[in-house]
Amino acid sequence: MTDALYLKDISSRENPLVKRYAKLRDYKKYRSELGMFVIEGARLCADAAAEGMELEYGFITHRAAEKYPDTADALHKALGDRLYFIPEELAQVLSDTKGSQGIYCCVKIRTLDKITSADKINDGGKYLVLNNLQDPGNIGTIIRAADAVGIDRVYLCSCCDIYNPKTVRSAMGSMFRVKLTDNDNYADVISSLKDAGVTTYASVIDSSAQSLRDTVFDRRSAVVIGNEGNGLSEEDADACDKKITIKMKGNINSLNAASAASIMLWEMTRTEE
Repeated sequence: MTDALYLKDISSRENPLVKRYAKLRDYKKYRSELGMFVIEGARLCADAAAEGMELEYGFITHRAAEKYPDTADALHKALGDRLYFIPEELAQVLSDTKGSQGIYCCVKIRTLDKITSADKINDGGKYLVLNNLQDPGNIGTIIRAADAVGIDRVYLCSCCDIYNPKTVRSAMGSMFRVKLTDNDNYADVISSLKDAGVTTYASVIDSSAQSLRDTVFDRRSAVVIGNEGNGLSEEDADACDKKITIKMKGNINSLNAASAASIMLWEMTRTEE
């Protein structure tokens, strides 16, 4: 890190920036009020800088600056004098994981698109709708899978806070790349997709539904995933064009939401290769 000697040191837990980081880590309401969230780790912080996220300030230990010089340089370039050295003991206090890498950033939340009218659904042909998912880790894993297979947009309907540290950590840098639309009106999202010529496929646990193995997805398609414990309600599933299911063998009768979503997204996009 070329200009490390010019970084200021922060060593107190009572420092306002440290206290703000901790509150942003722990409280959804505070994240919403300030329009910020926090990230941790060398790769995640480097990805945020590379993807053009607006970084407010950051912390790094001397050990981390030596171990991850490229990340340290990228953050110093993005933050300048808003990147601060902190001691190892303070890094452990800030960490949301057991194996802290000693790098932390506070990031400004990008305003999520809430418009779902048909004339706005023009950014490709493969979509994902998440309805009432409440596990942060599941949502993060699904967003990462969506990024991996090239999903054009993910619609979030009445889901938990996507800026929960667990969600951000599970999604990795995909959080900064995947297009996200936040709209609690599920019916409006499905209706807008249909009006735009997108075929909607409800993921259900129903032996009478069409097997995913036998499904030929339309060119413009959307997979719809429901709540972890209850899935899609009958009404929400009926709102979709088709119902599909993953036929399972042995004593398994269901998969968790992240596993099911990953399999369905792969099947929906694999014919495009």
